[in-house]
Amino acid sequence: MVSPEKFPNPDLDEPVPAQNGEASAVLAGGCFWCVEAVYKQLDGVRSVTSGYSGGTKETADYDVVSSGRTGHAEAVEVRFDPAKVSYGQLLKVFFSIAHDPTTRDRQGPDVGKQYRSVIFYANEAQKRVAEAYIKQLDAARVFDAPIVTEVKPLERFYEAESYHQDYADRNPSQPYIVYNAAPKVQKVRKYFADRVKVG
Repeated sequence: MVSPEKFPNPDLDEPVPAQNGEASAVLAGGCFWCVEAVYKQLDGVRSVTSGYSGGTKETADYDVVSSGRTGHAEAVEVRFDPAKVSYGQLLKVFFSIAHDPTTRDRQGPDVGKQYRSVIFYANEAQKRVAEAYIKQLDAARVFDAPIVTEVKPLERFYEAESYHQDYADRNPSQPYIVYNAAPKVQKVRKYFADRVKVG
């Protein structure tokens, strides 16, 4: 993975629509346990929910999604205060730490369409910021390979089963968490120390 130090701030980081001081971002970057663990640490993030997006309500079930044939991607819904953290900054963490956006339909040991990289935009502002940042990263040749992240309209986000929520926090010694999620958590604390929640 590329060092997070090499990632520029988004040139385009316009405000996104919010209600009662809160906006949401739905992002898919491989196993939702890891992505959730990364975002829960950031100041301005109010909640992170693991779930599914890209398929139907009927197939929003872990065992079915794991077949890779539902259209769903494992995703997280990040609810945040845009006065404290911008959508563009969330995307910077997404590309620099949360996952590798150059591997199609896989992240580390996980392989399948359900592990693809997708930004599900909720409005035109999110779409503009996402597309502009991908172009900016490709132009700067931050990665050795092209970014394969899809930018798709958000149709629905379906919350995953309760045992998936806060999984990394509840299972810190589980081998998958130790080898995959924990290193990303440490990277956030190192490279985004000024943005980590206090206490």
